[in-house]
Amino acid sequence: MRLFAAVLPPDAAVAELAARVKTLQTLPGADGLRWTEREGWHFTLAFYGEVAEEVLPELHTRLARAAHRHHAHELRLAGGGRFDDRVVWVGVDGDSEALRRLADSAEAGGRRAGVPMDRHRPYHPHLTIARARSSRHRSATSLGPYVDGLTDFAGREWTVGELCLVRSHPPAPGVPGRQPRYEVVAAWPLGH
Repeated sequence: MRLFAAVLPPDAAVAELAARVKTLQTLPGADGLRWTEREGWHFTLAFYGEVAEEVLPELHTRLARAAHRHHAHELRLAGGGRFDDRVVWVGVDGDSEALRRLADSAEAGGRRAGVPMDRHRPYHPHLTIARARSSRHRSATSLGPYVDGLTDFAGREWTVGELCLVRSHPPAPGVPGRQPRYEVVAAWPLGH
């Protein structure tokens, strides 16, 4: 199974962001981007990749422990940025340090469970809303106007209350425009 640990924003926060994204999609050149679907919006904490079935029980145990060690905290979707000319993302305001610590614990839990992990990188909380369609569009579509359109975005505050283990179902090959489908396979309340 292709898995990752994540925090999922609540429906109200997603609806606020969806309204702003709808505005961004009217900007010139928006068709040069592949917009992510709101059903898939999440903050990845740790990416595990393909995880063998026999590793799952230990991964569940480790993530349950991680969730127990962290308390609920407040965030809001706010602002945005880009990774080169590839990705447009929305950031957070609030207790991002608590989110970073949760991400570190989710990564450590994966390692301790026996999941082969890439080298550790500092956590940068972001929710991807769009990607360049191809290298051909990367140079043709400047991401600056989309990032500028997020500068004043600040959603309502919400409580991060659980750590989720999410399965990614890749889209069928050869079907243009299809996106991965995400399925929460387990969730643990923070602080319990």
